[in-house]
Amino acid sequence: MSVLSTHWDVMAAAGVFFALGWLVTKLLFEKRLGQARMTGENLVAEAEREAAGLVKAARLEAKEELFQARQRFEEETESTRRESRRRQDALDQREENLNRKVTFIDKKETRLDDLDEELRKRQAGITATEQELSRAQEVQRRKLEEVAGLTVEAAREILMEQMVGDARLAAAKTIQQVREETERNSRRESMKILSLAIQRYASEHVAESTVSVVDLPSDEMKGRIIGREGRNIRSFELATGIDLIIDDTPGAVIVSGFDPVRREVARQSLETLIHDGRIHPGRIEEVVAKTAKEMDVRIREMGEHACLDLGLQSVDKMMYYYVGRLHYRTSYGQNLLKHSMEVAGVAAVIAAELGLDTRLARRCGFFHDIGKAADHEMDGPHAVIGGRLCRKYGENDTVINAVAGHHQDVEAATPYTFIVSAADAVSASRPGARRESVQSYVERLENLEQIADGFDGVEKSFAIQAGREIRVLVNHTLVSDAEAAVLAEEVSRRIEGELEYPGQIKVMVIREIRATAIAH
Repeated sequence: MSVLSTHWDVMAAAGVFFALGWLVTKLLFEKRLGQARMTGENLVAEAEREAAGLVKAARLEAKEELFQARQRFEEETESTRRESRRRQDALDQREENLNRKVTFIDKKETRLDDLDEELRKRQAGITATEQELSRAQEVQRRKLEEVAGLTVEAAREILMEQMVGDARLAAAKTIQQVREETERNSRRESMKILSLAIQRYASEHVAESTVSVVDLPSDEMKGRIIGREGRNIRSFELATGIDLIIDDTPGAVIVSGFDPVRREVARQSLETLIHDGRIHPGRIEEVVAKTAKEMDVRIREMGEHACLDLGLQSVDKMMYYYVGRLHYRTSYGQNLLKHSMEVAGVAAVIAAELGLDTRLARRCGFFHDIGKAADHEMDGPHAVIGGRLCRKYGENDTVINAVAGHHQDVEAATPYTFIVSAADAVSASRPGARRESVQSYVERLENLEQIADGFDGVEKSFAIQAGREIRVLVNHTLVSDAEAAVLAEEVSRRIEGELEYPGQIKVMVIREIRATAIAH
């Protein structure tokens, strides 16, 4: 009974505790639910307030944008209206101007019509007057023909002859005036420049010929040079391409040839053979070959030294070879390498006086005769050959034109071409620079005088100053002062076309009147 009672007490207590727990849980849940409901309501209220604020701000921003857009539209509309009014005003002004021009043109057309009518009337009057004049001229011409005894054609011919003579005389006077004025203005300055160039650059020239003399220790050496049945001399001439002349001249043999380089190789080879004493075909070929190689080296060294002496830079190595060959070439007895160096110096002086590049002028002058070192290898004038070499080995266009054009073989494109021509003439024509044979000298003088004597009115001519000047005496009754200037020009042109000469030739025509009276 007690156990059962205890069991029910436990169950009752559990029921009470369960009821209390449920009640407490319910109360807590309701409390939390109330708090959550209050928090949700607060959040909703806050969200509504924020949404209302955003909507209000958006409305205000939209109203602001709308206001600004409306303001911009009004401004653009006003600007468009002003532009339209301006254009309309301009159109109105243009229309008004056009209306005035149309009115002016209408008046002008009316005036032109009146003038045209007046011109037609005048033309009719002029035509009638011309017809009357033609009839009067015809009558006058017939009367003149009857009085003068000449036809119109004969009178025209006489008049034409007179006009041609007057025109020729006027042209001659004009030519003489221009020539005198040009000479007055240019002679003083040109003489100053050329004199300064000659004074500042003077050098000696070695005159060479086409033969070289080799001294022998004894005349017995001649037999050894000739060899058995002439084998040695034939081998020597075949190896060198030079003639070896052995005659009765005591203690000497002559090496003869037109190629100065080969002649020098032959001379040095012969001296080596004489000094060595072994002279036979095999040894001859060996010595000649060795000497030729040494000569090539020496030629290049001479060309390089000449370029260095003149301060020339960036010169191709092959140009050294051709420059060195000029040392063994001559023109009228003038050493070409020394001549080229002198022309380079004179050209530099002239360029300095004219305010041009002296280094470029020196380069043009030095290479001006480079073609003579290769004229036996290429066809054409030496100036053109020199231009080809300069172009081949990288010289600039100014140098090429100066080299190719210093004898007028090509048209001059720069002032340096004329400078080189003048410097070449100065170097070649100064006294003692070149020499020529007596026969060619006399022939040149005779040809000069024959050319001058071939003109009408010439009484006598004299070539003076070694052919550098010719003086022509004319008959004063046949040649006037003005015609004397024309005659001098014609003589100089014929000399240029028919003769070859170094430098230049001055032509002077002399016309004088001598009056003689005898007092008793």
